[in-house]
Amino acid sequence: MVIIYLIFFRKSNKLNQLGNSDKIDHREKEFRHHHLYFTKHARCRMDCRHIDESEIKDILHDGEINYAKSETNASPCPKYALEGMTHDHQHVRIIVGDCKTDASIITVIDLDHDFNCDCK
Repeated sequence: MVIIYLIFFRKSNKLNQLGNSDKIDHREKEFRHHHLYFTKHARCRMDCRHIDESEIKDILHDGEINYAKSETNASPCPKYALEGMTHDHQHVRIIVGDCKTDASIITVIDLDHDFNCDCK
């Protein structure tokens, strides 16, 4: 009971410190997994938007979680929206499924430009 209270209190306290912001420094949630998996859809979006794996890894490491665009209660794995800048200054949102042993890159979105991608 005490452990549950402390975890809840720490999370609530952190959210209260944020005020109206929906973003939290991503270091609050680490995406350290044995395997990084890219869906076919994510690969297509990355290709269309000229984003490579190293840029995805940089955003996973340095980006911020946008909790307003995340689905932390999604099943079977929570989904987090990480936002950051690529090497060539694209403002990008990555949707990552955070499973126990894998981080699944679901899609990649350029927040500033609309690309005409044919990804289904």
